[in-house]
Amino acid sequence: MAGARNTVKSVAPGSPAERAGIRPGDRLAAVNGSKITDVLDYMYYAYDEESVFTLERDGRTFDVAVEKEPGQDAGLDFEEYLMDGMRSCANNCVFCFVDQMPPGMRETLYFKDDDVRLSFLTGSYLTLTNMGEREVQRVIDLKISPINVSVHTMDPELRRLMLGNKNAGRGIEIMKRFARAGIEMNCQIVCCPGLNDGKELDRTMRRLARLAPHVRSCSVIPVGLTRFREGLYPLKPFDKELAAKTVAQVEKFGEKCLKRHGSRIFFCSDEMYIKAGLPIPPEEFYEGYPQLENGVGMLRLLHAEFEEALEGAEGPAKGTRATIATGVSAAVTLRSLRDLAKAKYPNINVDIIPIVNDFFGHTIDVAGLITGRDLIAQLRDRDLGERVYITNRMLRDGQGVFLDDVTLQDAENALGVPVIPMENGGERLLEVFLS
Repeated sequence: MAGARNTVKSVAPGSPAERAGIRPGDRLAAVNGSKITDVLDYMYYAYDEESVFTLERDGRTFDVAVEKEPGQDAGLDFEEYLMDGMRSCANNCVFCFVDQMPPGMRETLYFKDDDVRLSFLTGSYLTLTNMGEREVQRVIDLKISPINVSVHTMDPELRRLMLGNKNAGRGIEIMKRFARAGIEMNCQIVCCPGLNDGKELDRTMRRLARLAPHVRSCSVIPVGLTRFREGLYPLKPFDKELAAKTVAQVEKFGEKCLKRHGSRIFFCSDEMYIKAGLPIPPEEFYEGYPQLENGVGMLRLLHAEFEEALEGAEGPAKGTRATIATGVSAAVTLRSLRDLAKAKYPNINVDIIPIVNDFFGHTIDVAGLITGRDLIAQLRDRDLGERVYITNRMLRDGQGVFLDDVTLQDAENALGVPVIPMENGGERLLEVFLS
């Protein structure tokens, strides 16, 4: 099986690998004499300008020299991206979103990954609970950095409770080892009222700050609770008062870190500010957006990009009647940006409609978790204009399918107008307003 995973699926035309004579069907056994077990080994050992690839073809083993720019991809695509099976999560987190999914949805939605390779390659977060000593040492030896860590608490006992794993406390010691070895970490805290908020959050931030500068950033995110929690650990959502208190707490500690370490390190997600009814901080607050994919500063960046695009925009707006359907949390921001654009282009005629999440529950208010059924039910029989725009985050990558397996075509047939996924970003949003 391992051999199949290291098998070359395709070779990019004109690539260093093709020039070296590597073909589809060859199996990569080693690079510069080091055995290749997965994609991280491959990326590390094949980084140099000149490398010797050991390959197997038709029962024989041979070497080829691959010459390329340092860090350049050699041009190989393998049968399996990781060259080794994806590692599933060994935890039973009290706040796990996957456990809050209803039955009967597609199988891939129930898979939990907790793989250090995906943390490095795609930015996913890992808990460190399923890392053996060999894997920990390999991260240190190969200097795999940065990695993204789900921390939640720095108290070993509480971490065992929150992650539902007797080995969860060991992850704290692994983080300390990584810091001593110079491995940089971006962290996240899923904040659960009554468990790791308040004084416990203060303790967690203090202990993480001791690992600076190797802990580069940490997001504080309100726990997401769906209506499918029967039999699960009793958790309560953030209300406006507690969200505002948490924002003030994190900002206060961030100011201390800014003076001591030159960085705030700790940032609340946009969702926490929205729940608190507070304005999103200015652009300079976010220090280059180190936690953007965790929803930290995303709305501020959108605003900054939009203002820049609007300042440089020329020509009239077409005034086409259209609709943007989005999550409840983003609707206020999108309406404010539309009104900003209308000051320059009064004939803009785009409506912003927030979609209430009836499927997962009304505490879930982000656009990426809107289902096709909710979209159709709440837009049907409304004057939508010539087209409906949605964020592409509502859809499975490249497949035009919502979380509940409703297709884009299903939505168009039900609504009677084109439903157009759009990339996130201020420039694209302005294009929609002006089209």
